[in-house]
Amino acid sequence: MIDAGSLEYAHARLSARFGNRPDEVAWRRIETIRDVGAMLDAARASPLAAWLARIGQDADVHAVERAMRAHLRERVAAVAAWMPPEWRASVEWCGVLVDLPLLQHRARGGAAPAWLDDKDPPRRKAVEALLAAGNVDPGHLGSSWRDEWQRRLPNGQGGSALLVEFVRLIDEHVHAWNDPRLVDGWALRRRLHARLTRLFRRATLDPAAAFIFLALSALDFERLRGEILRRVAFPSLPLVA
Repeated sequence: MIDAGSLEYAHARLSARFGNRPDEVAWRRIETIRDVGAMLDAARASPLAAWLARIGQDADVHAVERAMRAHLRERVAAVAAWMPPEWRASVEWCGVLVDLPLLQHRARGGAAPAWLDDKDPPRRKAVEALLAAGNVDPGHLGSSWRDEWQRRLPNGQGGSALLVEFVRLIDEHVHAWNDPRLVDGWALRRRLHARLTRLFRRATLDPAAAFIFLALSALDFERLRGEILRRVAFPSLPLVA
């Protein structure tokens, strides 16, 4: 029997979730359906169903944002609970990333979006933690988050080969994303997805697997969220094949 809270237990759970992610056939089936209700039905019949548990057929953009962000936070919390105790703080900290763009927007003086629920205790706690961790300058929030994440890693574990490679892949993606010459963000995401997929398959019983899986989950979040929101917000806009 595999003990909960061990790397063996975590890897078994992560591998099962990794294997149950949608393939490109499932994505194409979803992406070619114009009607939002039919598209949601198709997504619910796929491995993406968990993302849609709180999204009704008549959900507006704010309901979609709240529901999908809540599920991503819950996924981070679940992965943290699977991991050995010494790794949980660093994995839990990944939940703050869900709201990092919002924090940057608010730090620049932007208004609170209608989907924001300031009464959500986990979110408020995460936001307060990030603000306490470093500079509230919107240009430094990302580096403040990363400094705190590295501080939370178990002693001596931040330099493991797979974790270093994972960080390098993310850094390269962010650098390319910030390039003003970028014209196709989805192609860049697909490249990152392929590289992370290969890295996860190498991460047998390696704690880096938790962070790689969550990065892949974030890409699924962005892709599905985009498909739903463009149908809800722009019901007459033609789909691009």
